[in-house]
Amino acid sequence: MPQRDPYEVLGVSRSASADEIRTAYRKLARKYHPDVNKDNPDAEAQFKEIGYAYEILSDADKRARFDQFGTADDQGMAGGHGGATDFGDIFDMFFGGTQQGRRRSMARDGHDVQAEVELTLLDVLNGADKEVTVRRDAKCDACHGTGGEGGAPPAACEHCRGTGAVSQIRNTFIGQVRTQTPCPVCHGEGMIVKERCKQCAGRGVRAEIANIPVKIPPGVEDGARMQLTGFGGEGVLGGQPGDLYVRLNVAEDDRFERHGTTLYAPMDISFVQAAMGDSLQLEGVDAPVSIDVPGGTQPGTQLTVRGAGLPPLHGGRRGDMIVQVQVRVPEKLNEAQTKALREFAEASGEKVPEESGKGLLGGFFGKKK
Repeated sequence: MPQRDPYEVLGVSRSASADEIRTAYRKLARKYHPDVNKDNPDAEAQFKEIGYAYEILSDADKRARFDQFGTADDQGMAGGHGGATDFGDIFDMFFGGTQQGRRRSMARDGHDVQAEVELTLLDVLNGADKEVTVRRDAKCDACHGTGGEGGAPPAACEHCRGTGAVSQIRNTFIGQVRTQTPCPVCHGEGMIVKERCKQCAGRGVRAEIANIPVKIPPGVEDGARMQLTGFGGEGVLGGQPGDLYVRLNVAEDDRFERHGTTLYAPMDISFVQAAMGDSLQLEGVDAPVSIDVPGGTQPGTQLTVRGAGLPPLHGGRRGDMIVQVQVRVPEKLNEAQTKALREFAEASGEKVPEESGKGLLGGFFGKKK
């Protein structure tokens, strides 16, 4: 399927500046992103088309090839418009000028900012309302973002009369050629700030420290990033504000080992509990967890507690807690315990270990009395 004209896709003119192209792309990308257009079956295709158009127009070489040949591919170098040659493009290639002045917009998009927030497993379970402190650009309250003293707006450049370009006559092998180059006074913008604001030095923005609330959804993973659109630095003269990116740091919890929505927790039980079984409680993320240990439980057995883990990010049933059983062996025995174990061994038909006092078994049963 042939690709549409990228200028048409982004809705910009062929003389659009890089800033205008970037601004148009960001607006359309936000509008047609599949995540916010789940009911629109064409959103994904439109989003890809917008991305392809921006890929061409944001790359100086690809854009130049498209402007000259009607395609950004290396093919079609013999002429992308039915073989016709645009002499204006040849002049550009030889003399570095342009047939028409390309006035740049003074609008500037704001910078993105980053922050981090610390979370616990309880925050992951329930979600949390946090606040992050960031340093970002805010509109200058002295000039109201214009960059001019007293709020004066930019004025048309007198040198280029607001066109952003100046004309030059050059002698070439085919005669005199008129070319245009960016205005050296306004740098191609066509507008200048005559008297810069003293508070912001003409930037239109000033640095501020801002406290921004962040709503953390349940189920987030350690190291994930959240994007808060428009909470970054302020744009200038109509530019889009930047975004805030928040990194989520989930603190380790000594009680559990996390694998996605599943929590693994060790649990020590005695030999008697392992042999006879028991009903126990183990500390959970938000509340105690009841566990039935069946009789004859072996060391290393894993017991599953349904729904005692963590929720998935986009909602759904909580994961499970896997309890890893560890049978606790006493390091020392008193006389009564030794006697009871001897009787247990004899009742089980086992050979009673020698009481040498050396080694694991000897030390376990102690000396004869």
